[in-house]
Amino acid sequence: MLATPNRLRTSTDFSTTVRSGVRNGRRNLVLYTAPIGAGEPSRIGFIVSKAVGNAVTRNLVKRRLREAGALSLQTHGTGLAVVVRALPAAATASWEQLLNDYNAALAVTTKRLSGSAPRNASQDRNGTTTEGTPRA
Repeated sequence: MLATPNRLRTSTDFSTTVRSGVRNGRRNLVLYTAPIGAGEPSRIGFIVSKAVGNAVTRNLVKRRLREAGALSLQTHGTGLAVVVRALPAAATASWEQLLNDYNAALAVTTKRLSGSAPRNASQDRNGTTTEGTPRA
């Protein structure tokens, strides 16, 4: 179980994270990450719709994702808001698959947030990163 300070609770928190955060999709989930205050504890929220399965299946998926989130707090304990949206494939995924998808998506989103490479940047032949042109 996540501690109270580590939970996203309000719809405003969820929508802010989803709209302004960095997104990464995997086979079983989509993870959104947005920065919050540097000293604030990281907060995690979960979206598991009826498309995932019946109530028993949805709760199993939530419990597994909640545990993956609790494990990630050991390394990303402050400064992040994370929303995890379970996809229908998560219903048949094992614990290891969900954990691997969660950790891989979190690694990608935190790397993007750290500013290592802008989303629309590309590299030329010499390996120099150049800004891409925004899409219309």
